[in-house]
Amino acid sequence: MSTTATIAEYQAQNKARLISEVRRRFEAEYVTDKSDKYDSRDVERLQQDDNWVESYLAWRHNVIDETLKMLDESFQWRKEMAVNDLTEASIPRWLLEIGGIYLHGYDKEGNKLFWIRVKYHIKDHKTMLDKKKLIAFWLERYAKRENGKPVTVMFDLSETGLNNIDMDFVRFIINCFKVYYPKYLSKIVIFDMPWIMNAAFKIVKTWLGPEAVSLLKFTSKNDIQDYVSVEYLPPHMGGTDPFKYSYPPLVDDDFQTPLCENGPIASEDEASSKEDIESDGKDTLETISNEEQTTLPKKGNIMEPTSKADENEKVDSKMKTFKKPLSVFKGPLLHISPAEELYFGSTDSGEKKALIVLTNVTKNIVAFKVRTTAPEKYRVKPSNSSCDPGASVDIVVSPHGGLTVSAQDRFLVMAAEMEQTSGTGPAELTQFWKEVPRNKVMEHRQMNRRETEKLKFHNMDTSCKCGRNRGKLSTSPKWCRPSPPPAEDQRKPVLRCCQGKHNKHGLRCHIVESCKPSSLTWKDHAFNMSDKTSGDLCHQLSRLVASTRKLEDQVERCIWFQQLLLALTMLSLSFMVSLFYLLYS
Repeated sequence: MSTTATIAEYQAQNKARLISEVRRRFEAEYVTDKSDKYDSRDVERLQQDDNWVESYLAWRHNVIDETLKMLDESFQWRKEMAVNDLTEASIPRWLLEIGGIYLHGYDKEGNKLFWIRVKYHIKDHKTMLDKKKLIAFWLERYAKRENGKPVTVMFDLSETGLNNIDMDFVRFIINCFKVYYPKYLSKIVIFDMPWIMNAAFKIVKTWLGPEAVSLLKFTSKNDIQDYVSVEYLPPHMGGTDPFKYSYPPLVDDDFQTPLCENGPIASEDEASSKEDIESDGKDTLETISNEEQTTLPKKGNIMEPTSKADENEKVDSKMKTFKKPLSVFKGPLLHISPAEELYFGSTDSGEKKALIVLTNVTKNIVAFKVRTTAPEKYRVKPSNSSCDPGASVDIVVSPHGGLTVSAQDRFLVMAAEMEQTSGTGPAELTQFWKEVPRNKVMEHRQMNRRETEKLKFHNMDTSCKCGRNRGKLSTSPKWCRPSPPPAEDQRKPVLRCCQGKHNKHGLRCHIVESCKPSSLTWKDHAFNMSDKTSGDLCHQLSRLVASTRKLEDQVERCIWFQQLLLALTMLSLSFMVSLFYLLYS
């Protein structure tokens, strides 16, 4: 043990010495006279972020001179591309909508998958800069959130041809991981590469260098599951992932912890809310079958009005203002209600709130966290706590500071089973989540790509934005309920989540607002439907035009080859005739 400790201490000291030397020499040799070459934010980060410096050192095998050259090249590129200022607004919307480049899913080692769908890329010098910015945008976004964790690049070459291959763009992607984002590359998985591109990827190997060539993995439908499980593979790769790319929002599943009711959760809040939850949480969960739902016409919105005085009461008194959710997602650790969509209703004070009910179905304590894609907009109480065996927890979600609820916002409930001896205080929970292996975390996503519409219902003060009931009135006079998903869809989340001890469950937002007169409602519906239809038609037409162009290129290429073969044949025939003439004359 003493020898191991001594070696570890020496390595730590040597690493600190190298980092200090890199900072000193870079400041003296590169920054002093040419400070305008770099973004000042990058120079400042270099002096503060040890991991960042260490990533450059490790990639250059701790050779300081090589590391300094790499930093110089990387920092100049970062300023030229304005990497620190890249946002969604910096990227043309059509590039984000087409779905050619995005982050989604994990490989078998727990590394994030960086998808590059090559069939959506057509070589065009006019759009090259925008495509490079899109690559930089995704990598910088990922690097800031997952400091030091590598990614696996998925080159999907299915349905591609020569007109999709742009070697300059491929070289840029390689340089991103060789120079600009060192140590972020786990491997490059190349799927279904056409034989005609073998020569092109031999060139790619020379760009990677001898050490990184081993990171290239050429796969087909038969062996891609060696690197990525079927859960994160699309159907055309032999997988079962139902994910369909859409924008907005961005699809990197960037869920973050929202605010609790009074800002960041303090230990006092956790203790008090946990006591309140244990006292009456069991009474709030209601499981209703589809048959029972059809016989309950008096069930209203998930929220009922509450007086202003009651809003400042404890969690148990707040729960009385909510109708219990009607749908339940039955996971291996928690039953989560509602199952898919979170509905916000207005109280008398005008504040919109929603209720999430969690029920522990295991024999151990289950830790849970609630995250959202818009943490600045919501307060959640509690957002990071635990649930005892057999107990239920009520979670109140409300927009922060009167901000508007958006149907694009998503919520994520994360759950993991704890050991019997584990503590459940804030410090223990924080440490517990740090130690949970990422490759064991399972995800459940049910994205509703249809736009929400406002519908009119008789004898009620609210209208529903439920996308499932779009275009038809409910037969129930006073309440709206979403139609249940098919039985097959209900089984999928359970089967997927049972594969591990951790469960991620996604919820989408809907807001229940006051209705318009019937005529206005149907006009809105007609306009929305026509806008959606025309938008879909335009998208389909644009794809049809692109496919037609591709077909024309292929036909022209075939005609050119035929003409070439004909010319060669005629030339050969002329040569043979001339030869015979000379021989016999």
